Amino acid sequence: MAQRKHLDDFLCGRIIGRLECGSTQLEVSEELGIAQSVISRLWQRFQDDGNVSRCYSTGRPRVTTPNEDRYLAVTAKRNRRSTASDLSRQLSSATGTTVSRQTVYRRLGHIGLYARRPVRCVPLTATHCRLRLTWSREHALWTPQQWSCVMFSDESRFSLQSDSRRTFIWRAPGTLYHQENTIERHRYGGAGWLVCGGIILGSRTDLHVQSVTLTDHIYRDVILEQHTNAFNWKISPVWIGQHTHRT
Repeated sequence: MAQRKHLDDFLCGRIIGRLECGSTQLEVSEELGIAQSVISRLWQRFQDDGNVSRCYSTGRPRVTTPNEDRYLAVTAKRNRRSTASDLSRQLSSATGTTVSRQTVYRRLGHIGLYARRPVRCVPLTATHCRLRLTWSREHALWTPQQWSCVMFSDESRFSLQSDSRRTFIWRAPGTLYHQENTIERHRYGGAGWLVCGGIILGSRTDLHVQSVTLTDHIYRDVILEQHTNAFNWKISPVWIGQHTHRT
C-alpha cells in the first residue's frame, strides 16, 4: 500500500490547474503519482466551494483542564492506593467535572503514572535499616575467597490460604522499590508449608520442607543444626551464616 501524504496548497493548485487546462484525472494521477480518488475528491471540493485548502477539525474538546489534570496527578501521588474510580469521584467533588475511569488512566499515563502492584517487604524499623546498611558497607570490598565462606539461607512459605494481590498503586516506571510503592506484610497466616535452603559460592544445600509451625527451637535444632550447619562443615570448618530474613 502506498504511503499517504498530505497535499499542500501548492500541489493542490497544480492539480486544479491541469484539470482546468483539459487534462483528465487519470493523466494527472499518473503524472504526479497521486491516487485518482484523491484527485477526484479535490476536484469535487473545488467545484463545490472553490477552495482547495484542507479543512482541519479541532476535534472533541478535552473534558479536563490542565489544572484538573494536575489535581489528578497530585491526588494519585498522595494516596497511591486510590483506584481510578476513587480519583474520578474526588475530582468531581472538588471541581464538579465528571470523568470516566479510562480518562483518569489516560491523564495519569501522560505523566508516567500507571496502575501496578506494589512491592511487598517485611516491616523494618530504623534500627533494622541502619544495621543492614552498615553490614553492606563493611562487606562491599570483600573478595571472592572471603565470600566463599559465607552461606546465604532463606525460606519461603507457601500458604494454603489465598493472599489477594488485587491492590494496585500509581507509580512511574523505574520507581518499583521506592518506599512509597511498597506494602509491608508479615508472614502469611494459616496452615502452610515452609521450604528452606541455602547457597554458598559454588554449591547449595538441598531443600528442606517443614510442615509444622516454625518456632525458634525448630529453626535452631532442625534447620540450622541438622540441615545448614551439617552441610557447611562438609565444605569448610570456618564459615559465616547470613540469613536474608530472620533477625
